[in-house]
Amino acid sequence: MAKILDGKKVRDEILAEIAGEVENMERPPRLAVVQVGEDPASAVYIRNKIRACERTGIVGEHRHLPDDVDQATLEAEIDGLSRGEVDGVILQLPLPSHLDENAAMARLDPDKDVDGFHPLNLGRLVAGIPAPLPCTPAGVVEMLRREGIESRGKEVVVVGRSIIVGKPAALLFLRKDAFADATVTVCHSASEDLASICRRADILIAAVGRAELVKGDWVKEGAVVVDVGINRVDDPAAKRGYRLVGDCDFAAIEPKASAITPVPGGVGPLTVALLLKNTLEAAKRRQNRVEA
Repeated sequence: MAKILDGKKVRDEILAEIAGEVENMERPPRLAVVQVGEDPASAVYIRNKIRACERTGIVGEHRHLPDDVDQATLEAEIDGLSRGEVDGVILQLPLPSHLDENAAMARLDPDKDVDGFHPLNLGRLVAGIPAPLPCTPAGVVEMLRREGIESRGKEVVVVGRSIIVGKPAALLFLRKDAFADATVTVCHSASEDLASICRRADILIAAVGRAELVKGDWVKEGAVVVDVGINRVDDPAAKRGYRLVGDCDFAAIEPKASAITPVPGGVGPLTVALLLKNTLEAAKRRQNRVEA
């Protein structure tokens, strides 16, 4: 049976390390989360971020704007945070349809972009220049590093090409590093014979957002499987009428894989942990600039 890669355990290790550093700082890092509207999923994510801040000593601020806010007001809020004393800023997505998230994100100071999605920071990632890394794919790499699973020289297959996970994950595994330096294939809905591509993978990363898309016979014996997806499927027997599953058929794949992440409890907890790690690093950079 596969080793279960416990994201909650790794998250707790990272948060404890962050708390230890924050305790020795002259002032705690500050993180501002900007939310527009009342999206229920966004509200849950923000609560989790604020709670994680409380665990580490980071000061978390929730800036909540109404659903009908205009573009100019949203950008003025981001401008103020960019010039202000917070160390990190998150623009919680999705935004209401009348707002331009790309234009809003471009207003953010790249050094305060702790989500790692500012165009300049994505460009730095492509060029191999140090920058805040997108949190979910960085969490994948961090989990494998802490579990001692090296990717150097191995074939990594990423199923999904989003700017949030798929594309940055591919770039991270292409870096020259013991826990990167891989041969990377990115596949997606237009890829022919997706199953055969997945079977080549030594490390398979599923991040496409389709419940149990990756079947047991898509995975070769001994592969490491990282399931980034989280999907609701109807289940009348469940208390809430649904259950959460990943992009992989866990029951069919677990007997074949050498290691696998569960859903929930795998990659998900690491996203917030890496967000706070980015915030800590941003605070240290700002404090060093002030002292200089």
